[in-house]
Amino acid sequence: MSVVLDTARATVRRLPLRHAMVGAAGLSAMLIAGGTALGFVRDLLMAHRFGASGSTDAFLVSWTIPETVSPLLIEDAMALVMVPAVTRAMAGPDGVRPLVRSTLPRLVLTLALVAVGTALAAPWLVAALAPGLTDTADAVQCVRWTSVTVLAFGVTGFMNATLRAHHCFGPPAAIYLAYNVGILTAIVTLTGRLGVVSAAIGVAGGSLLMAAVQAPAFARRLRAAPRPPAGPRSRSAAARPELLAVVPVIVYTLTRQSQVLAERFLGSGLAAGSISYLNYAQKVAQVPMVLSLLIVTVTFPRLARASADRDTDGMRRRIEADIVVVGGLVLCAVAFLTAFAPAIVGLLFQHGNFTAADTSRTALILRIYSLGLWGQAMVGVSARALFARSQPLWRPALCVAAGLAVTVVFGALLVGRFGAVALAAGNALGITIAALLLLAGVRARVAPIGLRRLGPDVARLLAAAACAAAVGAMLARSFPPGLPLPLQLAGGACTVTAVVALVLGATRRGGPTLGFRALAADEATGAGSAPGVPRGEAP
Repeated sequence: MSVVLDTARATVRRLPLRHAMVGAAGLSAMLIAGGTALGFVRDLLMAHRFGASGSTDAFLVSWTIPETVSPLLIEDAMALVMVPAVTRAMAGPDGVRPLVRSTLPRLVLTLALVAVGTALAAPWLVAALAPGLTDTADAVQCVRWTSVTVLAFGVTGFMNATLRAHHCFGPPAAIYLAYNVGILTAIVTLTGRLGVVSAAIGVAGGSLLMAAVQAPAFARRLRAAPRPPAGPRSRSAAARPELLAVVPVIVYTLTRQSQVLAERFLGSGLAAGSISYLNYAQKVAQVPMVLSLLIVTVTFPRLARASADRDTDGMRRRIEADIVVVGGLVLCAVAFLTAFAPAIVGLLFQHGNFTAADTSRTALILRIYSLGLWGQAMVGVSARALFARSQPLWRPALCVAAGLAVTVVFGALLVGRFGAVALAAGNALGITIAALLLLAGVRARVAPIGLRRLGPDVARLLAAAACAAAVGAMLARSFPPGLPLPLQLAGGACTVTAVVALVLGATRRGGPTLGFRALAADEATGAGSAPGVPRGEAP
């Protein structure tokens, strides 16, 4: 894997700077797509071996731990704090080595203690997370194994953020390939003896592989850093803003993740398999959102740099471009998911112990989940814009808390009547409200993003997605009953793409869309170039 990453990284470095961001996004997309594909293989294997049952519900309770610490320690909190911190450290005379030396050992010690505490408290955690669960013995064992991810994800996330700030995207994008390789290996080799606990062992092993795949590139960045001068003053002065910013970022991340915790808490009292239906649907629905957000993953260091340079106009262009491009990709995916949900779920999961009834229930939940994908994506875009500033901000946590309150109230009131469907609907409604509040916060606190500029482009994308979903739904109903699912999905994907393109072309106002205008402006002015890298060289 390291040879492949080195070859791809060398190819990207030979590109001119105007293509470097596209090359980095392409490399990240390939690696993330590979990790996502293995994730589907993992979920398919879980469905085949265990179906949707009390056993899978028990594992998913333990899965709450990596699901919680992953955004906290890899994707959101760690990245939102460390990428701006490393970016500022790179611009200073001492480089990043003082920051790593003062932060990483404390992080490892703290997370090791938390991991041990989580393993010891496993019985109480299971009772708190899913009080209605029947298979508690397997759940407790699984929690003890997955507690390893608290430490492993922390180290992974620290390396990940440091490498991204250096505009090194290959190894960070490969971590989920390594993660799923570990899980799949354990399931295949240990299921016969240990049952569903084998999946939890794979989670622990895969999390360690995530850190290992980044270690060589991380070590190279440290060796290239200049040695810091003696004296603690510069280190403490540089670290203080990041320490002040940690708390609101952590609260934001945990509050956002609590949407899943609320679903599982409320769903634990439903029929066996209900939590599993929610999980399978959510895994499918999250794929387009994750792939679209790799765009803001690549552009976040540039946004952080524009913030450090107090370049408000550059930040505005970058945010507006992300809103249009990310929103467009997600809305196209929503059209496809809502039209072809039964075929997607049937192709992926209807094997072994996963029945046609399971497919029908999961597909319904998938359609409802997909309605909240635009909100999920906009939360990611706007939170990064807000946290690119060095000062601590509580607005993201408050906005997500408001969305969480909607999710909990909606689910608690309707779960008794509509079951898991009510939980999925509450999730979609809550995250959309949070996204609208966050976008308003970006406009007020970060950069004056133009509603008049964004409105027409967003309206065109919504119209294109709605038309594509309607045409796709009619096509899905007209397929012959015996047509293989892969052919149905291939035809559906081509149809949805063609309808979106036709509607966007028919409603074009002349000239490029706002997203491409903003990207072109970045290239013309040099906004967002990597610090210390001349124009014409890849970062």
